[in-house]
Amino acid sequence: MVVANVIEGTLKLATSTGDGREQIVGVVYASDFIGRPFGARTPHSVTALTDARLCLFPRGGFDGFAMRHGELQHRLLQRTLDDLDRTRAWMLLLGRKSAREKVATFLLDISRRLHADRDGVIALPLSRQQIADILGITIETVSRQMTEMKRDGFIDLVGRRGVRLVNMAALKTLSEAA
Repeated sequence: MVVANVIEGTLKLATSTGDGREQIVGVVYASDFIGRPFGARTPHSVTALTDARLCLFPRGGFDGFAMRHGELQHRLLQRTLDDLDRTRAWMLLLGRKSAREKVATFLLDISRRLHADRDGVIALPLSRQQIADILGITIETVSRQMTEMKRDGFIDLVGRRGVRLVNMAALKTLSEAA
């Protein structure tokens, strides 16, 4: 068993249902921590969506080190609470937001975590099907919403997976509508 800090790249956390379907339950980015120190085995798989570099630690050794260093325990607690806050915000997104609000929220979230290139384009590490799975909507709905946002001047679509956020204020307003 290991825990890890993501140095670079984007990874997905997924759980399989009893009938073999996959549910993406999270996306982790550079500087995120994965694994479960001080606990049982993590109930999800971790798969790289892009090239990634991780700093791996054997869980037992990491747990012992953390027990001897209160500052590290404090940082782990802070990360856990931050993850809990993100999870609660995601519950709101899944339970109360419209498809348009979900896509806007997703785009804003990913723009905070990934760097745009010199042209302002963010290379989405997820396919539209994966985005749909995360948001609890269909791939057709994701495509339709992104096309409408492009038409409305909120975003530009560049190639298959590139997106440029043109009107951040409009996207923010839309994402906070629920």
